[in-house]
Amino acid sequence: MKGNFKTGDGFTLVEMLVVIAIIGILAALLLPVLSSAKANAQRTTCLNNLSQINLAVQLYAGANGDTLPAATNANAGTPQWNPNHAAVVYKSLVKNYVGLQGPSSPQDKVFACPADQFFLNWRTGTYSSQSLHALSICDYSSYGFNGLNGATNAPPAIPGQTSFPGVAGLKLASIKNPLKIVLVFELSGCFPWSWHERQPPPGQPKVRGINNAKNMVSFADGHINFSKMFFDAGYNLPSTYYDPPAGYEYQWSPN
Repeated sequence: MKGNFKTGDGFTLVEMLVVIAIIGILAALLLPVLSSAKANAQRTTCLNNLSQINLAVQLYAGANGDTLPAATNANAGTPQWNPNHAAVVYKSLVKNYVGLQGPSSPQDKVFACPADQFFLNWRTGTYSSQSLHALSICDYSSYGFNGLNGATNAPPAIPGQTSFPGVAGLKLASIKNPLKIVLVFELSGCFPWSWHERQPPPGQPKVRGINNAKNMVSFADGHINFSKMFFDAGYNLPSTYYDPPAGYEYQWSPN
């Protein structure tokens, strides 16, 4: 008995290859869009976090005679973070104003930038795939306070400076240019490098600073910008140790 088979209407090999090629092209076009959307969402979350923390700092000042946070045992050791670092210790003073009680932890989400997924060791310049907000040495925070002037250790020798810049312990009303003076910022801006621009690339060794790396920064008047941070390779010190030259939209020193 002779079989009666009918060829189906499936794809030919050439048609399959064309479809796969089209899918590949569409994916290549969509990936940058999706990546950009993710980066924008992370910056928006970071902006919201900084807005709440900035308000917490100002509420703290309002409850303490208009005086910004300061700690008697703060230090500004280079480079290692520690819970008493002048840029970190503020969290213990203001966190109750964002509804956090008890010991700090990695679950303190308002202090966690979603782009905080790596950091550089300042001494070695090497890359680590850990988040700063996951580390106790940063008091589980991605954000720092402009308070190096409250440090008890001596500042490094920088021409024209006799002390660390910062606003720790100052009256909020004494800041003459609140539009430009940093209050709270991403800790990556200390060195600087950028979580949002993914610089340096993962695995890149011995990077000590990237001039104009962009970080989320909140200011004494409450506004927040995605700002370029100045790094002076001649000093080879954290960028929080000195004010930037003219043309930058931020300043560490209050006056």
